[in-house]
Amino acid sequence: MDPGKLDLVIFDCDGVLVDSELLSCQCLSEVLAEFGFELGVEQALDLFLGRSAGAIGQYYRERGHILPDDFLLRLKARVLETFAGALQPIPGVGAMVSELKTPHCVASSSDIDRVSLSLSVTGLSSHFEDRLYTAQMVKHGKPAPDLFLYAAEKMRAAPARTLVIEDSVSGVQAAKAAGMTVWGFVGGSHYRGRDGQAILSGAGADRVFTRMSDFWEDA
Repeated sequence: MDPGKLDLVIFDCDGVLVDSELLSCQCLSEVLAEFGFELGVEQALDLFLGRSAGAIGQYYRERGHILPDDFLLRLKARVLETFAGALQPIPGVGAMVSELKTPHCVASSSDIDRVSLSLSVTGLSSHFEDRLYTAQMVKHGKPAPDLFLYAAEKMRAAPARTLVIEDSVSGVQAAKAAGMTVWGFVGGSHYRGRDGQAILSGAGADRVFTRMSDFWEDA
């Protein structure tokens, strides 16, 4: 894709800008265990990659289980504490974004506190400033198109001239439903040992790449 033909590049945060997916799923597994629910990290990835925290409660409600009232607060606290001490940026993402001339923003299923902390801890905040959009701002999260359409509207971009970078099936589906071009990124640690190319291509990604240094290569 010719970058000159783009109005906007939208980046997902977790697994695209920051290598957070394994950390967050480990936190989820640990906090669920504290409440008596068993869920492995790999299963958490399969079920909730790219989804908002609300999807966790919905999953258990559909199976006849109600998570305790303080579950999400405990999970958020565990994630923020873990990220503050261990979160790393995706290799090469800072250099790539610093060279990007097209307007760009973040659209994430995570809440604004988590996104802000993630970008701050990894030194990426200055690349996006206040151009952060989250599932809290729309009625329906990914895989619905609402969040990406909201971000494009706020950035005054046409969906057909918007490129989305995503690492999850739900994110790819959301971008396609929004009428946008979407590239799947599989360079996060959560894709080690998994066929990310097949997973995201199968979801409808227009292209799948592994290294941020290859962002425009063969685009």
